[in-house]
Amino acid sequence: IRCILHLLPLLFTQLSLCLLSESFTADHKPLMGEAPEVRGFFLGCGFNSAGMMLGGGCGRELAHWIIHGRPEKDMYGYDIRRFHNSLTDNQRWIRERSHESYAKNYSVVFPFDEPLASRNMRKDPFHQVLTEQGCVFQERHGWERPGWFNKDGPAPVIDYDYYGAYDLKRNVNYKYNELLGREYTFDFPPHHEIKSECLSCRHGVAVFDMSYFGKFYLTGPDAKKAADWLFTADVNKKPGDAYYLAIGGGVAEHNWNHIRTVLQDQGFNCQLTDHSEDMGMISIQGPKSREVLQEVLDTDLSNEAFPFSSHKVVNAAGHQVRAMRLSFVGELGWELHIPKDSCLPVYNAVMAAGAKHSIINSGYRAIDSLSIEKGYRHWHADLRPDDTPLEAGLAFTCKLKSSIPFQGRDRLEKQKEEGLRRRIVCFTIDEKVPMFGLEAVFRNGVPIGHLRRSDYGFFIDKTIGYGYIRHPDGGVVSANFIKTGEFTLERMGVTYKAKAHLKSPFDPENKRVKGIYA
Repeated sequence: IRCILHLLPLLFTQLSLCLLSESFTADHKPLMGEAPEVRGFFLGCGFNSAGMMLGGGCGRELAHWIIHGRPEKDMYGYDIRRFHNSLTDNQRWIRERSHESYAKNYSVVFPFDEPLASRNMRKDPFHQVLTEQGCVFQERHGWERPGWFNKDGPAPVIDYDYYGAYDLKRNVNYKYNELLGREYTFDFPPHHEIKSECLSCRHGVAVFDMSYFGKFYLTGPDAKKAADWLFTADVNKKPGDAYYLAIGGGVAEHNWNHIRTVLQDQGFNCQLTDHSEDMGMISIQGPKSREVLQEVLDTDLSNEAFPFSSHKVVNAAGHQVRAMRLSFVGELGWELHIPKDSCLPVYNAVMAAGAKHSIINSGYRAIDSLSIEKGYRHWHADLRPDDTPLEAGLAFTCKLKSSIPFQGRDRLEKQKEEGLRRRIVCFTIDEKVPMFGLEAVFRNGVPIGHLRRSDYGFFIDKTIGYGYIRHPDGGVVSANFIKTGEFTLERMGVTYKAKAHLKSPFDPENKRVKGIYA
């Protein structure tokens, strides 16, 4: 006791110094993991005045990270590799975002909030024309990406005002900020323009600007070996020593660093090059998409000539583009990957051809709704580093029927043999209540998991949620276990009857992406 009493003054002095020099990060989350610039150099800092609360768990995970190369639990949100190097080298971005992080330290975190600081740092070629058409942008890793479209006119993002600190004048009549403020709710947000965006895609045709995607090329003598090892799917249907990787912008930097680490560790003789800033990307989706694009592209878009999950380099309005027949919303559609200088001419040609089909712009809020309705997975919601493809219902993406080795194959083969003790399940509820993820899942009154992601499906007109469930006794989660249970979801202390689905309730036979519409 005497020793402790003697140490108390020193302890409080140290605490005072810590409080005075506390570090706040750009997204109010710690900085952890291996530095992307220097292999073997690990960070564990930037705890935003929560170091004592987070120190024990984060310290344990960091130790595991250093020893085994990855943490034991999902630490993706704290991983230093979430930040693009163009941001970490930008003093304005760091200064403004860290200030707002501190200013909002005790603010309620609403589902659809967006930062006001450090905006317009990374803009794609469509930014100005979409702003003029009422685009309300979201910020994702420096990129301005379309969130939704305001029918009352433009709502541009303007320079950060530091909330009036440092003798700066507050921004007045700031329409973008006013629109955000109206969404500070845990009920359904008031801006239901996304309903029209969703239903236009389901019944007609919509254009999505997805230019914030990472766009990498994997090339070199060992590119095929690297692709075989990196990717669970068989990507070698055609011979070649080059691969084009289009990766969601929110995880592009993390993927970039992960791939480079694997290439180095495995000694593959190949290169990974980043062309994210050199290209734009629009996705044209919906039953009318083929009719629109057939006027713009100089190639046959029939099912026979251009099947699903294939790509071609074609001409669009006199410009060379890469067309991919893919969909993240569950409709007939194509992505166009376009050189930067050709983006606006191609976009204008698409909009002109689509005018007679009532083509509209849509944003990522609509993509979130449409994708969960179809059952497509989102990284770090439906999929995390501690989930396996089998648990996530993505066994079809794994080349387990082949003899080709890939990273994690032994783990999947063992899990397949033993059976799944955790698996993702789709739930719908008939009552019209909003859910956002983290709602508890009960089977026959027993808690068995929680939702990872939830949104409203406007086509099926229901709230949809996806979550991982476990068997209460630790056994295998079989299809029969799901079919025979009575499920409820708990939102803010209130439980709602839910229906569990083994397949997506929307287009379970996957006809629409094939262009088959009843």
